[in-house]
Amino acid sequence: MKKRGVGNKSKSVKNKSAGRNVSRGRNNPEKVEHKPYMLLVFLLFVFAVAFIGNLFVGDGVNSEWYQSVRSDLAPPSWAFGIVWVILYFLIAVSLYIAWINVKTKKDERNLFIIYGVNLVANGLWTYLFFSLKNPLLVFADIILIWLTIICMIVCTWKISRKASLLLIPYFLWVTFAGVLNFISYLKSI
Repeated sequence: MKKRGVGNKSKSVKNKSAGRNVSRGRNNPEKVEHKPYMLLVFLLFVFAVAFIGNLFVGDGVNSEWYQSVRSDLAPPSWAFGIVWVILYFLIAVSLYIAWINVKTKKDERNLFIIYGVNLVANGLWTYLFFSLKNPLLVFADIILIWLTIICMIVCTWKISRKASLLLIPYFLWVTFAGVLNFISYLKSI
């Protein structure tokens, strides 16, 4: 028989909502362990996606093609960098807040899937726009980004309203970017 607290990694705690004991040890598949350093991991991951996407910009903002499809509504090129740094920071913080509040491994997996799909689509946008110069594909991609942001907001709302609200500026910016992309598409045909 093991002594309590020696060699036993799980604790039994009272579940307030159901009034039953729930195992909180590593053998419980429903337990999600939260580590504070993960905020840094999420920030590094999100900014790595941004960095990879940025590799495809090159001299794109100064290219003749970009100038020919650029909307008059578009802010100056330098503003995009500032806005995206803020948005990527908010995305990472939102993911972290949602992650520390998630209750099950299934919800954690769903959270990572939706954020992952969003970030892949986001990183792909730069390639489609500046490398392939295909405004129609870019517009389809931005619709995917926009839809995944809605999914992120809904998914995180159930977990943490704070995490969900941090995504609103991202949603608004991508909505604006969608308008700019649609104008670029119209100018390209």
